[in-house]
Amino acid sequence: MILADKIINERKRCGWSQEELADQLSVSRQSVSKWEGAQAVPDLQKIIKMAELFGVSTDYLLKDEISDNGYIEERLEGAEISNIRKVSMEEANAYLECVKENSPKIGIGVMLCVLATSFLMVFCAFSESIMKDRQGLAIGIGMTIMFIMIAVAVLIFIVFGSKYDKYKYLKEEEFETAYGVDGMVKDRREKVGTKNTVTIAVGVLAIIISIIPIIVSSFLDPTGVTTLYMVALLLAVIAASVYFFVKAGSVTESFKVLLKEEEFASKSSKKKNNILGGIATAYWVTITAVFLYLNIVLTLDKAWIIWPIAGLAFAGIMAILNAVLKEE
Repeated sequence: MILADKIINERKRCGWSQEELADQLSVSRQSVSKWEGAQAVPDLQKIIKMAELFGVSTDYLLKDEISDNGYIEERLEGAEISNIRKVSMEEANAYLECVKENSPKIGIGVMLCVLATSFLMVFCAFSESIMKDRQGLAIGIGMTIMFIMIAVAVLIFIVFGSKYDKYKYLKEEEFETAYGVDGMVKDRREKVGTKNTVTIAVGVLAIIISIIPIIVSSFLDPTGVTTLYMVALLLAVIAASVYFFVKAGSVTESFKVLLKEEEFASKSSKKKNNILGGIATAYWVTITAVFLYLNIVLTLDKAWIIWPIAGLAFAGIMAILNAVLKEE
């Protein structure tokens, strides 16, 4: 075992983050990161200081032939040997490739769900203007298309979502990464980081701009037909933006998972993230069901207003849950 691996193992055994170890050594977190990624070697004084902090000998840190297993027994009497799973370079690469390959397909599924509602809005507008004498037919066609698109989306979620099953432990359990994995992940993140940020920013900007025609049409067209078309356009823009959000966001998240950053930093953080993810899924499924009930059963013309309201409410609910779970 080389020095880089020993620094990682001892730091994690002590329960310290890279920043906490850096503070004790009076160096930057980036320095510790480079040591652990075998991109740099600490000077002798830092090695001596680390040996004191970790409660090990300098020989153990410096000599590759002294294995971790052999040293644990003499270092701490009755020490508990970790059974944490170790992620190899091959497995880390396979996970990143899996996300890169399947996230666009999942994005298409989410996009279809939003577009399904857009098509329904278009046919509702047709029923109010072009097909006044066949309103039932127009709405029926719109609903048929909507349910077909949703069915296709569900099929996509099942088929391509299952590709992630073998990597579930990365988000649910504690793990360690093999030598060089952190460096590889950081390199890949640097290459796509700017592109992902720009993609998300453009998507958000497109959604904000697409709201303007709805506001204008609500004043210019008292019948509300034009507004329905503008809402359909807004939903189409949201659908396209969501596709890129899912595609870019999934890749960004995969880097955080392997580097154990933010919501994936610890087992408790992962548990919290799983809870919030389940609540978010249940919330939006409920909102979709309410929208369909208002729009189809009660035939309310302005049922679409539920989406911006639900979006604002969701932000508030997530903020409260984050605070509550943090306190626990």
